[in-house]
Amino acid sequence: MINPESRSFLAWFYAVRGVSLYMVQLIILTILLLNDPKEIKTFIRIWIVWSVIACLWGLKQLYFGVNHAEQLWLDAGAYKTHILFGRLRVFSFYSDAGQFGAAMGHIALVCIVLSFGPLKFKQKLTYWALSCLFFWGMAVSGTRGALFVPLSGIMVYLFLTKNFKILAVGALVVGVLFFLLKFTTAGAGNYQVQRMRSALDPNDPSLQVRLNNQKILKGYLASRPIGGGIGSAGSWGQRFSPGTLLADTPTDSWYVKIWAETGIVGLWVHIGMLMTFVITGCVMIFKMKHDKKLRQMAMALFAGFVGVAFASYGNQVLGQAPSGVMVMMSIAFVWLAYRWDKRIQPPLQVSINPEI
Repeated sequence: MINPESRSFLAWFYAVRGVSLYMVQLIILTILLLNDPKEIKTFIRIWIVWSVIACLWGLKQLYFGVNHAEQLWLDAGAYKTHILFGRLRVFSFYSDAGQFGAAMGHIALVCIVLSFGPLKFKQKLTYWALSCLFFWGMAVSGTRGALFVPLSGIMVYLFLTKNFKILAVGALVVGVLFFLLKFTTAGAGNYQVQRMRSALDPNDPSLQVRLNNQKILKGYLASRPIGGGIGSAGSWGQRFSPGTLLADTPTDSWYVKIWAETGIVGLWVHIGMLMTFVITGCVMIFKMKHDKKLRQMAMALFAGFVGVAFASYGNQVLGQAPSGVMVMMSIAFVWLAYRWDKRIQPPLQVSINPEI
């Protein structure tokens, strides 16, 4: 708002909500209003139910076609990014395919981590089935960057278990998957596999366009350490300050958007905030020792946060609903779980003196 480069106060008013206001509000409101351990279970269940509905609707779009309203949206211009080589990038009822894919990768990761917890076999089987469903939803979205949500998140989870043998096995599995996608033609006949494989191609035309846009922004921001003002880039920039360099240069990445609007200063502040969440989250989860189920849920939510934060380099996931909402509430729930775990009194250790 006080940035001398800012072109519109109204743009700042609209854009600041997704950049910071909603994030702060969600963390505070979650901590204040959801103060019972049962509510974290309710939160996850509601999230899973709506994700199943979203995934099934997306599969309906793929196999049975879009409805009239969705076709109008595609015809209005969205077809340029959502129909590639004659194939639909599934978007369900989300804002776009990028958000849908990231959301599916996010909930798939949460289900996988929950399945590793102290549960009955039927519950584990349910979570495995759900994770497979959500992974397929992520694949049909055609969102290549979404692949890094479960890949990075599962490595974080394995680190949190402090079982470095399992961590080594997990790293090996991820390495094998990376090798198959990067250096082989396995699954070449499947369009979704091909889309994911292109995410690892440094010569991919889409990646080259993004890198070129970042070079343009680098030159523009070299003399603007606090950027061009919140709301000056992306869709808000096109709406309130059309014709400017920031409005006309696609940012694609969430971090590039933060960099364009708040400069190198704002970018480091933002990354510093996220790193603070990562470090304190790890410390709190390591200190949770009493309630294993609660700790497992905290690890699932925390791994999801890290996965989304990592994948936001490729897409603006953190600032969009519902992923941004889920991530910020997850951070609050990790802190709440730590506090709830501390309240649990460990069983008394009664020592018996054999001499008595």
